[in-house]
Amino acid sequence: MRLAAKGLTAILSIITIGAALSLPTSAAYAGDGGNSKNVTEDEIVRALAPPAKKPLTRGLSIGPQTESAPNAAETKLIQSVRGRSTRSLSSTEREEIASVAKDKPNIDLEITFDYNSANISAKSMPSVQALGRALTSPDLRGSTFVVAGHTDAAGGEAYNQDLSERRADSIKRYLIEKYNVSATDLVTVGYGKSKLKNPSQPLAEVNRRVQVVNMENKTTASK
Repeated sequence: MRLAAKGLTAILSIITIGAALSLPTSAAYAGDGGNSKNVTEDEIVRALAPPAKKPLTRGLSIGPQTESAPNAAETKLIQSVRGRSTRSLSSTEREEIASVAKDKPNIDLEITFDYNSANISAKSMPSVQALGRALTSPDLRGSTFVVAGHTDAAGGEAYNQDLSERRADSIKRYLIEKYNVSATDLVTVGYGKSKLKNPSQPLAEVNRRVQVVNMENKTTASK
């Protein structure tokens, strides 16, 4: 393991396609196979797109079938955190976001940051740029996305919480500045080392990750 003071990067990976916020260690990653790989815009769009709605039909029961109403509690939570700064979220709000996000479309990316830093590494820019293009595509534009940072178990809780928030903020800032993604459509949250991907190996690279989850799709809801 190279320990050069400069250039060392901490590997972060965004959660597995279609998986929950805390996934079993057997789940696959985008670019799985031991090497860090950049994902394509199309892969991100397919992963984050909401499930296709089944066509409404008339059954044997009386009256036409209707779609279930949106969960009022989820809608209220999403609206309450949109536009908020990362550090303003309480621990209760962070846990509520995690609970809602676990059933939402999401994707794994492998993104590296400079060691002990929130600066996105040059080799990960293609993945972040693909994310920017995907979030502004017709299929995803207008959705509300959670960008959640996670660390491994090294270091104290306060330090890791701060680092996870700064890394999530770094992704958000890039998407806003380079792709004009609306700030209110990106909810950033940090979990520090509280939600390890692989608890049996708390220092493993798999634990250092950033999640992107499609929480709410506003454009396709009216189609």
